[in-house]
Amino acid sequence: MNKGTSFAGILIFLSFLSTIYSYFFNIELLIYSGAIAWVSLMILFSSIKKKKMLLILFSLSFIAFFISYINGFNINIIKVFTVNQYLLTLLIGVGFLRLIAIPKKDKQNKLPIGKVSFFKTYLGVHLFGSVINLSSLILVADKFYKKAPLTNAQIILLTRAFASDAYWSPFFVAFAAAITYAPNLSTSIILVNGIFLALVAFLISYLEVLKNKELNIDDFRGYPLSFDTLYLPICLAFFVLLTNHYYPEIKVIILVSSFAVLLTLLVLPIKKGLKKAKEKLSWHIKEELPNMKMEMSLFLVAGMFGISISSILIGLDLSLPFEKFDWFIASILLAIFIILAFVGIHPIITIAIIGDFLSSVNHTLLAVTFLMAWSTTVSTSPFSGLNLTIVARYKVEGKRIFKLNILYALKMYIVCVLCLFLLSNFLQL
Repeated sequence: MNKGTSFAGILIFLSFLSTIYSYFFNIELLIYSGAIAWVSLMILFSSIKKKKMLLILFSLSFIAFFISYINGFNINIIKVFTVNQYLLTLLIGVGFLRLIAIPKKDKQNKLPIGKVSFFKTYLGVHLFGSVINLSSLILVADKFYKKAPLTNAQIILLTRAFASDAYWSPFFVAFAAAITYAPNLSTSIILVNGIFLALVAFLISYLEVLKNKELNIDDFRGYPLSFDTLYLPICLAFFVLLTNHYYPEIKVIILVSSFAVLLTLLVLPIKKGLKKAKEKLSWHIKEELPNMKMEMSLFLVAGMFGISISSILIGLDLSLPFEKFDWFIASILLAIFIILAFVGIHPIITIAIIGDFLSSVNHTLLAVTFLMAWSTTVSTSPFSGLNLTIVARYKVEGKRIFKLNILYALKMYIVCVLCLFLLSNFLQL
């Protein structure tokens, strides 16, 4: 065990605890939470393999800050270090759920096949992915890969079932990003719209697989997850919704983060015993949390870059390039998000850049646009963390995933535009 890595893991957990404490007791302490997160990043930075994008963002941030400084523009130093702190806190908190959410090993040697298997496997990846994120996809994909190389139908299922979580799941990082930059959103509208889009995504995928004879759904070999562990998302949703009902002023992102860790601390000793639970928690903090270094670095550096650019935009007193933010403008923004993601710019970077600049528009419509962009690009972009994981772990070519999902992305874009139109009219924008 590398001592530096272990220490960084402890710092990441300390950043999580201090963020929760500062939120409830002294918000001025949040700067220390952010500083601790940055220190942990500095410790882990040398071990990050693909640093090119991070170094570019670092450089551009300092150039932008220098421009702001010489022009006398205001630079919010606290925001530089804390703008994505709650987003990072959710990422850390939800990560703990892996300790109690992974289903028991399946003893079946034969994988079930056919249409029903496709449906159950898709639903399993989607539901578990909504809570434990990428772990659900890896769990199922590993099972597939042990039997044979991933088929096109399996790739379609894995990428789309997981990516469509971003439309609605409050336990997903995309939701955290949306609520960070559009805090006045309507959670109920987001959930209804997102669940509808997730259903449409499934129907489109299912019909594609059904009609394409080459995908041969009748021979589809699935891995339906055990739904015995559905108590976890149900319990989390119950606690979050109940608390939010009585204390609506508390950020949903804080509730999800807190309950994720509390539920883990409660359930893990029951499942594993007190001694084993302590070992698991220690292992997770010292070994697993540092493995978040790529996501953590992206959130922290993208946040800094976003603040540096917004300092210039606000300093120049630029007005929005449109009179009102309605479905049409949101559709254009969504298209820009998708195009940028396809050339390698992660949605969190784009969100960080324009988040503050668009703070005066309707937050619900803005947040929905963010979530749509994240979900659509994650499934298709060769540069998304999801697809990079599949490429590296299962020896699948990135262009193969792109070809399988590009038409799906276009279809979902059309559906998203329709939803934006309906939502814009519902909100009377």
